[in-house]
Amino acid sequence: MVKPLKVYQVWKGNNIIWCGGRLIFGPDAKATLLSFALIATPVVVFCVFVAKHLIHIFPAYNAGYAILVVTVALTVHVNPGIVPRNSHPPVEEFSHDASAPHTLQFPRIKEFMVNGLPVRVKYCETCMLYRPPRCSHCSKCDNCVERFDHHCPWVGQCIGQRNYRYFFWFVASAAVLCFYVFSMCALYISLLMNKGHHSVVEAIKISPASVAVMAYCFICFWFVGGLTGFHSYLIANNKTTYENLKYKYSNQPNVFDLGCIHNCFEVLCTKRKPSRINLRAIVQEEHVASQPRFSRSSAPEDETPHRPRAKVEDDLEMGLDILKTVRRRSDELSDEEFGTGSNGATYHTTGCTPDSDNEIPVIRTMTESSSEARDLDISVGNAACPSSPEQK
Repeated sequence: MVKPLKVYQVWKGNNIIWCGGRLIFGPDAKATLLSFALIATPVVVFCVFVAKHLIHIFPAYNAGYAILVVTVALTVHVNPGIVPRNSHPPVEEFSHDASAPHTLQFPRIKEFMVNGLPVRVKYCETCMLYRPPRCSHCSKCDNCVERFDHHCPWVGQCIGQRNYRYFFWFVASAAVLCFYVFSMCALYISLLMNKGHHSVVEAIKISPASVAVMAYCFICFWFVGGLTGFHSYLIANNKTTYENLKYKYSNQPNVFDLGCIHNCFEVLCTKRKPSRINLRAIVQEEHVASQPRFSRSSAPEDETPHRPRAKVEDDLEMGLDILKTVRRRSDELSDEEFGTGSNGATYHTTGCTPDSDNEIPVIRTMTESSSEARDLDISVGNAACPSSPEQK
C-alpha cells in the first residue's frame, strides 16, 4: 500500500521544513545562526568579564535573556501567514473576449470594500489566486504572505501577519539589551575609577573587555534602536514596511488606520489568527471536471493529457449531432459514397462530380477538449448538382 503524501512533502515554496511539518523556516534560515552569534558573543563576554563583578550590587535576572531567546525562536519558525496556493486559476472569474472568441480572460485586478472604502487587489500568477488585501508575494520564499511586511535577512524568514509582533518584540528586546549592557559596562568602569582612584585610562587597562563591549553595543544600538523606532511608527499608523516603501498611502487615505491606540492594540494584543496551511495534512487529490485553457494546443492527441473544457461542450455536441445525421442519411441513399481525406475530414458527395467552379461548401466546427483540437468537416451537398427529396 502506498503511503499517502503530506502537504510538506509536496510543498512548492522555497521554505525549509523540519520535524515532519512542525517547523517552517525561510530559505535562508542559516542567517539566524549569524544573528544569534552576533547577540550571544557580546553577552558571553559581558557575563564573564563584567557581570560577575556587579552581582553583589545588582541581582542576576535572567528573564531578559529568556525573552530575547523566545522572541527570536517565535519569529524564525512561526508561519508568517502564508496563503495556500491554488492548483488552477479561479474558473468562476473567466469571461469570453469578443475579439478573440477562442480565448478566455479574467480580470487581473479586483476591488474589495474595507471600512467603506475600495481596496484593489491583484492576481498572483504563481499562486493562481487573488491576493487578500495587504497581501504580497515574497520572491525569496515564493509564497503569498498576509499583511506582508518584509523578508528579514537577519532571521531568514518573511515577516507577516502571524509573526510580526514577535519580530517587533525581538528587535525591541535587542535594543534594550544593547542599552543595558552598555550601561552596565559604563557603571563598572566608573566603579573601578572610584574604588582605586584610577583614571579613565587606568580603568580601561584593567577591564579592556568592558570598553570593547561598550563600543559594540553603541554601534548595534543605532541599528536595532532605529529599527524599533521605525516599526513603532508603522504600528501607530497601521502600516507595513512594504506599504511605506511603496508610498502606498501618500495620495490616498489609509483604510486600515483606526487611530494610534486601536492600531497598537490590533497589531500587538489581538489574538493571533490560525494558520491557513496545515503542513501535516494528507494531500487531497483534486478531480477537476474542467479547467480553462489560455491557448490552443498544437500537440498531437496522444501526447497531451485529457482535460475537458466545459466552455466548448455545446459546440462539440452540436458537431457530433450533425455528423450522426449525415451518417444516418447516407445509409438511406444508395448513390452516396463516404470517404476520409488525408487531413482527417469526413465528407460525402452526391452522384454528380463537381468541377472547378462548383466546389463543395464545407461547414467546419472547431471544438477543443483540453489537449486536442478536432475539426468536424461536414459536407452539406454540391450547390451545382441537383438534390433528391430526401436530401432536402
